[in-house]
Amino acid sequence: MGADEAMTERPSGEQVIVSSRAAFVLEWGARAAIVAIFTALAALNLAGIYHMAPLDGPEWLLAVAARFANFMFLILVAATALTRLSPVLKAKGIEPRVSALLGTFISAGLVLLPKTELGPVLSIISTLLIITGAVLSFIVLRWLGKSFSILAEARRLVTTGPYKVVRHPLYLCEGVALLGVVLQVISPLAVAMTLIIALIQFRRMINEEAVLNSAFPEYRAYAARTPRVAPALLAGFYSGSKSAVKE
Repeated sequence: MGADEAMTERPSGEQVIVSSRAAFVLEWGARAAIVAIFTALAALNLAGIYHMAPLDGPEWLLAVAARFANFMFLILVAATALTRLSPVLKAKGIEPRVSALLGTFISAGLVLLPKTELGPVLSIISTLLIITGAVLSFIVLRWLGKSFSILAEARRLVTTGPYKVVRHPLYLCEGVALLGVVLQVISPLAVAMTLIIALIQFRRMINEEAVLNSAFPEYRAYAARTPRVAPALLAGFYSGSKSAVKE
């Protein structure tokens, strides 16, 4: 007889209290880690303004705006971690946890790659992509609110606002910002890293959907009517293109 079976046969108030305490410690330990890490990243992001290479007029202003937009998003992640709900269900196993952590932090490696010499037009486009992605990510995270998770966990099902358009709007918005970063460090290594990040993020979506589907019976119907990451117009255009090719 295993330990789990013995525990099931002899439940006690003390065991429930110990389990609750362990869950409480783990949850608040995770929150503290998120707050510490993302506050530090936000501070480094803002401090980077003083070390930026001199730029002319609009380019400098856009670069500062991009830094500030990222700062606001990172601070919001830290603040949201403190107020989020406790999870009602978590993904089991090591893979969902590894995928979540890699997907969250591996993109920071792109920032460490050497900058590419871009012309003024491409430089402005890449910076605008970063600003747009960061601002939209901020809006989506504010909407997600207390349901926010980094690991594959279910807290509360959100199906309105940006989540009425696609099931994973935060990944979509972060992808826009990531594209802007890639343009600034474009190289075979940067492209390879971006493909790896995309695969990891896709795996995170699958893991999160599995947890949400188990925790909320209504998730299946929501998923059936809502695209994963491509908005309905793009999904419809893609489907129409495929039909035209087949004909």
